[in-house]
Amino acid sequence: MEHPSSTNYEIAQVCLLAGKIMLENGGETYRVEDTMSHVAKAFGIPNSHSFVTPTGIIFSIDGPEQTTRLIRISARSTDLHKVTVVNAISRRISRGELAPSEAYRLLEEIEAAKAGYPTWIKILSAAIASGCFLMMFQGKWSDFLPAFVAGGAGFAFLGYFHRLVPIKFFAEFLASLLIGTMAFLFVSLKLGHDLDIIIIGSVMPLVPGLLITNAVRDLMAGHFVSGVSKGAEAFLTAFAIGAGIAFVLSFYSGEGMMG
Repeated sequence: MEHPSSTNYEIAQVCLLAGKIMLENGGETYRVEDTMSHVAKAFGIPNSHSFVTPTGIIFSIDGPEQTTRLIRISARSTDLHKVTVVNAISRRISRGELAPSEAYRLLEEIEAAKAGYPTWIKILSAAIASGCFLMMFQGKWSDFLPAFVAGGAGFAFLGYFHRLVPIKFFAEFLASLLIGTMAFLFVSLKLGHDLDIIIIGSVMPLVPGLLITNAVRDLMAGHFVSGVSKGAEAFLTAFAIGAGIAFVLSFYSGEGMMG
């Protein structure tokens, strides 16, 4: 017969891994806590507690053999497919279809799985989105190609810069600086016309839309620590983008004055 403490430990591991995958791939704080609670209840643990922040998860099981576990979250990205798959596994657990060991194995496979789309598809999608945003902001078709190229290049080099400088703020600053420089060159070479619209369309793939949405939803759900921290992260990203573009525009304005 399996010892209760080992069972609690295994259940805690499943809950933590499910929460970790969701939090690292764009899941909201309240959704992560709700999923962990549902999984624990499905495994016969009615009294469990979780505390989730963007940088860590604490999970505790009450009872004679109390179990408390902490896991650190160091990297976050956006892959809502993984969040959806974890939700599907949670529902299977609730229906009694999976044992803790089976659920943990499936979650490990999800965590180890590569991103749903190759890098080149993401870059192409960002480039197309940049051109479409330009049109949405009432830009001209003659500026579609400059926004397409600048937006795709900025998104591509964001990952490259992040590997060179493992600080998100500087990577986003350099990526926006590249976008602004390319937009300025396109206009200078008469390959583009409206510098402002080209820049706005090109930086849209870098804008932290999901982060802002999650911050607001966490605040509305009463998760003030997570909501404020995510809001601060979104603000820093917006500031980095704005600083990079402002740096380029300062030279553009200076050149215009000299001309």
